[in-house]
Formats: sequence, structure tokens, C-alpha cells
Amino acid sequence: PADTPKTVPDIRSLLREGQSLVVQVTKDPIGTKGARLTTQLSIPSRYLVFMPGVSHVGISQRIEDDTERARLKTLVEEAAAEDQDVQGGYIIRTAAEAASPEDLIGDMAYLHRLSQSIHERIARVQAPAVVYQDLPLFIRTIRDLIRPQTEKVRIDSRESHQRVMEFVEEFVTEFADKVEYYPGERPIFDLYSVEDEIQKALSRKVQLKSGGYVIIDQTEAMTTIDINTGAFVGHRNLEETIFKTNLEAARAISRQLRLRNLGGIIIIDFIDMEDPEHQRQVHRMLEK
Repeated sequence: PADTPKTVPDIRSLLREGQSLVVQVTKDPIGTKGARLTTQLSIPSRYLVFMPGVSHVGISQRIEDDTERARLKTLVEEAAAEDQDVQGGYIIRTAAEAASPEDLIGDMAYLHRLSQSIHERIARVQAPAVVYQDLPLFIRTIRDLIRPQTEKVRIDSRESHQRVMEFVEEFVTEFADKVEYYPGERPIFDLYSVEDEIQKALSRKVQLKSGGYVIIDQTEAMTTIDINTGAFVGHRNLEETIFKTNLEAARAISRQLRLRNLGGIIIIDFIDMEDPEHQRQVHRMLEK
């Protein structure tokens, strides 16, 4: 009958002492509790999570647009169907929204190579042993952010450069010529004004080149953004001043949202504009 409760087998009938089992840690140990483990393995990348032995394709609930959800799911399902040598399912991550087919297929190829590498190590090692662990931050940065449009990746640590090159040459060989070692005496963050950019990213007040500024306030409930003309007075009239300030602010806000990794409820208080065409242009700039 349909309402008959499903019988869960006794764990002792599934496992025996001394048995080798491949598991993944889903929660670290805390206090007297041991780590939480699962035999359902998952391997994350920038856009996807690969699940060996699973056949379905899931998608993040945070991608709300139905058309985009259908596009992404179709792309992944069709690409997976073409590669019969790899058996597994996928979860499409939030970061995949608006990703190109090339980005998704490249991500799948990376996951396939990584999965193969993990299974080869499983076959070689003797338990207990670590067969895979999450990548360190500097390698995750390469995995998640390097793209064909990337001109150069410069690294000022010989050890980190060597580890990145090993990763790139095994999994993303097409980017090997973009990675280089920086031997200069001047700190690389100072060379590229990274510290200044970090300070700007964390500052409540963001200056605009025109003389206006943006105020960003974060609370637990939402992020509010206010635009002010500041010292910018324009060359012709107040409407022109307001329009140019709002347009520049829209560009700056888009960048700040990415830099600060802001999401959830975001309220932007642009300066009131009377011209409907000006309103449309600012809206289009923000959408870009």
C-alpha cells in the first residue's frame, strides 16, 4: 500500500568492522560529537556541483527567473547527455545565472577531470586516507574567477605560484600561459593599489569622479544606498547634474555590489529625475 512506511535497514546490516568506505565530511566535529559523514559525494566548482552516481540535474532556488532556469537546465542536461563516459548529476549554483554555454561546458570538463583524478587516487591509497580536500583560497580564486578575458594572473609567492601552475596544468591547461611569477621587491598589493581598493570597498561613503558620492548602509534586514550630488553642479542645469550623477552612481553601485558580495533586499534612493528618458537610461545602466 502507498501509505506503508518505508523500512530503514539497520546500519549494522550495511556496514561491518574493517570495511573500507569512501565518505565526505559534511560537518566538522564539535565538542564530543564526531564529524557528520555522507557516502553521497559532491564536488563543487564555480557554476556547478558534480554528484557522481546521481542522474538528475537540480538548480539553485535563488535563480528565480523561469526562462533562465529552463535555459541553464537544458544546457547542462544536453551537455551531460553528449558525454556518455561520465556518469553523474549536477546542481546548478546561483553563480551560474547568466553564464554562457562555454562557461558551463568548461566547468563540466573541469569537474570531470577532477572526479577522474579523485577516483584514481581512491584506487591507489589504502584506508584511512584523505583522497580530496577543498582547495585553498588562492587556488579557488583561479578556479572560480579566471576566464578567457583574463589578461594575466601575477603571484608574488614562489610556492603559491608553483601550486597554481600544477593545478592549471592539470585542470585548466588553456590558461597556463596567463599565470606568471612576480619577483619584484615592491609589494604586489602596493603595486596595483589593492589596499586602496579594499578600503574603498569597505567604506560607507563611495566617491564618484564627478564629485558626487554614494552612501551604502548595511543592516541585517537590507542594504540601503543613497546618492548625493556633492560638489558636482553640472554645466547647464540642475536636471543635467542629477542625471549625470545618477548615471555614474548606477555604474559605481553595480561594481560595489559585486565587490561587497551584497544580496538580499537592496534599496537604492536615486535623486529624483523629471525626464522619463533619463529615468530609463539610469535603469538600463543599472541592469547592465
